[in-house]
Amino acid sequence: MVRRRPRARLLVSALALALAGAVLSAPAQSASGAARGPEGPGCHRPVRPASQMRIEDCDSPQRVIEKAAKTVPTKGQYAWQQREVTAFTHFGMNTFTDREWGSGAEDPSLFDPGHIDFDQWMRAYKAAGAEQVMLTAKHHDGFALWPSRYTEHSVENTPYGRDVVGQYVKAARKAGLKVGVYLSPADGAELPHGWHEKWLADLRAKQDAGEQLTTVERTALADGGPPRGKGRYGNGSEPTERTFPTLVPGDDRAEKVASGELPSFTAKVNDYDAYYLNQVYEIVTEYGPLDELWLDGANPWRDAGVTQEYGWSELFRALHELAPDTPVFGGPQGVRWVGNENGVARESEWSVTPSTRDPWTAYAGGLPNDSTDPDIGSREKLLDPSVKYLQWYPAEADVSLRPGWYHHADEHPKSAARLLELYEKSVGRNASLLLNVPPAKNGRIDAADVRELTAFGDAVRDIYGTDLRKRGPGPHTFDRVAVGEDIREGQRVERFTVEARSGGAWREIASGTTIGHRRILELPQPVTARQVRVKVEQSRGKPHLRPLTLHLAEQSERPAHPRAAAVVR
Repeated sequence: MVRRRPRARLLVSALALALAGAVLSAPAQSASGAARGPEGPGCHRPVRPASQMRIEDCDSPQRVIEKAAKTVPTKGQYAWQQREVTAFTHFGMNTFTDREWGSGAEDPSLFDPGHIDFDQWMRAYKAAGAEQVMLTAKHHDGFALWPSRYTEHSVENTPYGRDVVGQYVKAARKAGLKVGVYLSPADGAELPHGWHEKWLADLRAKQDAGEQLTTVERTALADGGPPRGKGRYGNGSEPTERTFPTLVPGDDRAEKVASGELPSFTAKVNDYDAYYLNQVYEIVTEYGPLDELWLDGANPWRDAGVTQEYGWSELFRALHELAPDTPVFGGPQGVRWVGNENGVARESEWSVTPSTRDPWTAYAGGLPNDSTDPDIGSREKLLDPSVKYLQWYPAEADVSLRPGWYHHADEHPKSAARLLELYEKSVGRNASLLLNVPPAKNGRIDAADVRELTAFGDAVRDIYGTDLRKRGPGPHTFDRVAVGEDIREGQRVERFTVEARSGGAWREIASGTTIGHRRILELPQPVTARQVRVKVEQSRGKPHLRPLTLHLAEQSERPAHPRAAAVVR
């Protein structure tokens, strides 16, 4: 039986500071939660900061919390978290079939945009305030937007015929944007041909019987067959030792690999994982260094009888060798899914997460339910007896500007006001906002999308671009307070309040739980004040806060005279 001690209450006294906003804190409170064994010799060693921590059987609850407090980002993660908005680009075969999910049996001649205005894309993304962009180089249909040596189902065999990934990366860097790539492990073009033929026959019978078909099934029937690849996905092949890159006849990389200019390594993988790992190698070595690599964990044909058990351990090991500073979505010490596709982070969003498994062996860091649980980082979760690892694993909140991820002419973009709300509920809750902006068939982003993106970017710059205090002497009227921790020292604050001084007394105007890289608090009404402070009430260790900033979102509520607002002097 697990015994839990009552949760102690600790109020950390804070210095009253003028609008500078710094805070002092007492040491972290005594930990509550699951009982652990007595501390052994190994559990008396000092806890050193690291991006991943192993929980030992001898760790006391206090030591587990200390490890959580000293779990810190890698160099790549820290840089990634400074880039608060990433523009996602879904553009590919689905753009031209007017679909969200492809089959892998599409005719490559359908991909015919004529001209693609990559520079226009980048201008639109920058107008929205994006500091990074990311392209879907391969979606679940398996169609490759670069001339891959390992498949004929690529842009090379289309009327367009040019390297979309290469042009995208070049345009992004010319625009001063960091760049990432989405590369789906799922691949409809590589479904086994014999299975696929039987599956289509079953689907026709299902359709004739008047049964409901899924989107994946309707798409497969519409295209017929066969898949465009070589049947490597879920074909049941046994893992064998293979060399990467696996050179093809006439491979232009042969001399560089032989000389060591390009890396070479071995991995024990099955047919499809070898195919996918070779594509990862192409993307990383030919278009890198990348600022993010997005690996989707989708397995769309599982219910239909075809499952590919991805070899995550080998893949993560290879990626670490090839691109050690590139944060991998779903990978260890990388980036995690926030748990929804609405662009909204949790009220308590922790960058330090627990796992019952070694994160290097499991997709999504070993988090339960694919990161969708409402609580994934509280003390209760950290102190569960099953937890074996902690890691720095920040959240990315993805959402599309339009209802679909790909462009559809009958859909319309979200308003700038809605985008601002999502910004405050993602970036303002210790997450990165991944905003999908899909270009149309003509190779451009729609004018309506550009208008909303520009208005959104202007609003963020106007409201959050400058601390109100820098615009002149106080008092200042504000309705937003932004606070942040220096995450190089970890994420530690568990509960805090914001207070403003009125008539010689301090009164609470806002409160929150986690802070992390950035926390934006919306006030119920504008406040006018000269002095504001943060009071840390519970923390896992000494907080390291950045100066708070004050902002006014409701410009129409700016009073003609300070006394017209709730005045706090």
